[in-house]
Amino acid sequence: MVKKVQDLKPDTVLKNYWSNNEQFADLFNAVLFSGRQVIRPEELEDADTEESYIMEHRECAESISSARDIIKIRKISAVYGVEFVMIGMENQEHIHYAMPMRVMGYDYSTYKKQYDRNARKLRKAEGMNEDEFLSGMKRTDRFVPVITMVIYYGEKPWDGATTLHGMLAIPEEIAEFVNDYKMLLVEARDANLQFHNVNNRDLFRLLAILRDKSGTLHEMKKKAIEYAKENEVDRNVVMTVAGATNCKIDYNAFGRKENADMWTIFEETRAEGKTEGKAEGIIETGLELGLSETDILERLQCKLQVSMETAKEYLKEFGRQPV
Repeated sequence: MVKKVQDLKPDTVLKNYWSNNEQFADLFNAVLFSGRQVIRPEELEDADTEESYIMEHRECAESISSARDIIKIRKISAVYGVEFVMIGMENQEHIHYAMPMRVMGYDYSTYKKQYDRNARKLRKAEGMNEDEFLSGMKRTDRFVPVITMVIYYGEKPWDGATTLHGMLAIPEEIAEFVNDYKMLLVEARDANLQFHNVNNRDLFRLLAILRDKSGTLHEMKKKAIEYAKENEVDRNVVMTVAGATNCKIDYNAFGRKENADMWTIFEETRAEGKTEGKAEGIIETGLELGLSETDILERLQCKLQVSMETAKEYLKEFGRQPV
């Protein structure tokens, strides 16, 4: 029996979406070059996301293992003086307050992998001087540069650091001497990027709608549905939005049809969405019994295990009369 409602894992569905070279290139062009078509899809190739390496100390060695979400390698024009560039992406569902350090670790791992490969190649090389031999690289050796972008899909605005300095307690008089490391952050709620790819445009606009808390859940879902219908949003984009926002999809209503009604997709956009029917019933009963606003809010919190803020939102949406 086919599972009717399926949970899409955000990490998996987002990796699948951004593995597409056209969408990947368009995103980096929008963020890095204000929409100019600098990176071409046909220039991109998938690279190994595993970033394991050996950290050697004087008396011991330690294996370090990490894996990126996506990394691609791009061959670029010799005009820039660089033959290749590596472009990585990290998808974040939640705010990570150590993210600048994590990105620094990912980038170091990528450089360390290149260094180790170069050092192994030089073991049998001839004509090296003492410094080059001890360094594991020649003076003229150069590694491939790395760019890492973090895309944040969460509901709350990012309030964490975007630089290594933002994570440190640095006395002002020595701040200029402490090396910094900047993180390239993109919030999915930002729909103002200059996209050329229609799928990327629709993805970011839908995410912006679904992360807008200025209205009720009903208003938010209505806007998302209207946008999806008016713009004939691609099925893959809808699936990606559903996964990124933790929706549950009714495959009987959508998964087997190419042009299904978008309502089934955004039926449960937020985790609270699945309890809307129960919330409406509790509120209607409370109003019929003449309960006070405080009592109804307490019932909503108790029976649905939701916050006071969410309970007030339900009361605002489903309350038919002042209480």
